[in-house]
Amino acid sequence: MTGFDAEAHWENVYRSKGEVEVSWFEETPALSIRLLQTAGLAPGMAVIDVGGGASRLVDALAQSGDLEVTILDLSTAALEKARARLPDIPAVKWVVSDVTAWTPDKKYDLWHDRAAFHFLTSPEDRNAYVRVMDQTLKMGGKAIIGTFAADGPEKCSGLPTMRYEPGELASILAPHFLLLHSQRHQHVTPWGSVQKFQFSIFKKAEE
Repeated sequence: MTGFDAEAHWENVYRSKGEVEVSWFEETPALSIRLLQTAGLAPGMAVIDVGGGASRLVDALAQSGDLEVTILDLSTAALEKARARLPDIPAVKWVVSDVTAWTPDKKYDLWHDRAAFHFLTSPEDRNAYVRVMDQTLKMGGKAIIGTFAADGPEKCSGLPTMRYEPGELASILAPHFLLLHSQRHQHVTPWGSVQKFQFSIFKKAEE
């Protein structure tokens, strides 16, 4: 993200708020699990959760015991919270980085992003994200990206967001990625408000 210190912003959010005091909290990441399964989740796969923060998705993935799991986030505090829940599971790799500036050291089968991409408000950052995703995924790998829908919130955590229809998102990821599936989702925050999302599955195109 350009124009401000994104790392400091998210570090402050995770150090000043409890787990259920943020709008994106989910007790159980059921939709993400279903979409990963739809995308072909299988034993032995390498999976990366981008902007995973303190999400409980890592709990479900790591406890399966047969996946290579990486969690990437800007906030050290967020990853510390997630790690504290999983003290006896050594298989997870934790990476503190801005995804738009990250250099992967291996290839992944599946990429998951629930609500990180929609914070990228500049074309430069979005293009950088797509380049990194292209470098990270194996040929034929799948990416699951959840963003606010076109009628979703204009801001989150005090920051402006981008809102997308699946076709609009697909046009940004083309020609490197092909849209396979999309669906709308209504996320209910811990205080009962509704946020409208769209989730899309993409496949890395053949070169």
